[in-house]
Amino acid sequence: MGAAPASRDVTSYGMGLAAPLALFFLLFFVAPLLQLFWLSLHNDTAGLHWGLGQYLHFLTDPFSLGVLGSTLLLGAEVTAVCLVLGFPIAWLYQRVGPKLQTIIILIVLLPLLTSVVVRTFAWIVILGRQGIINATLQALGIIDTPLKLLYTQFGVVIALAQVQMPLMTLPLITALGRIDPNLDDASCSLGAGSWRTFFRVVLPLSLPGVIAGCTLTYAAAITAFITQSLVGGGQMLFMPMYLYQQASTLQNWPFAAAISIIFLLAVLAVVSVFTTLGRLSRGYGGA
Repeated sequence: MGAAPASRDVTSYGMGLAAPLALFFLLFFVAPLLQLFWLSLHNDTAGLHWGLGQYLHFLTDPFSLGVLGSTLLLGAEVTAVCLVLGFPIAWLYQRVGPKLQTIIILIVLLPLLTSVVVRTFAWIVILGRQGIINATLQALGIIDTPLKLLYTQFGVVIALAQVQMPLMTLPLITALGRIDPNLDDASCSLGAGSWRTFFRVVLPLSLPGVIAGCTLTYAAAITAFITQSLVGGGQMLFMPMYLYQQASTLQNWPFAAAISIIFLLAVLAVVSVFTTLGRLSRGYGGA
């Protein structure tokens, strides 16, 4: 009988501790988001007419839909590159000694310890016509004229992959660290080779980390305004820059607000897909 009041006291205490965070969340996230949605319901910049005209404009404009599609595709490409490069790093981390683990984790975290502006300008230098890549290829005689790497889709993907690599590698390291090493020996003792062990044992059990890394990497890549703008240049347009142009340059705040809401919903849809896959992967991995 005395347990119920104590449980209610603990719950009340926990809610009291969470109240400041909830208030902060309401004031600085929910309220601005509602204001943004309210602004997007204006059909004109003067705010005299109400309706869904801004949303209809975006959804019926091939150029706007193309920008949205290019941005979502960019996120998928960056996520794929990070997964292909990050998984071997995470796998190696779990199979080396403590000293090498320290070096690997330092290399993984290095992008997070450097300013995004500095990293982006470094990639501009690397990908330039006189950059390290072109200079090396020309010195080896592989190419005669410099390749156009800067202001291309390839350049943006590579730069973003390096910037977002920690968001993929760290969840993979955690997921692989939870796998019992004896499972590899058991699989080999039953006649499975290394690749079969990887695809039938290691990969299924690491799927929660893969899904978590893909979710973080994708969301960060498609919203990386600075890297997209500087490495992509004026020749490539993605949603963050498109939004900035409408709000700052053209002063079309209602349309910019509609772009923000649509972009937010698109990102939430992709994240929801990753979340669903994550739930399914936990059941698959547990099986």
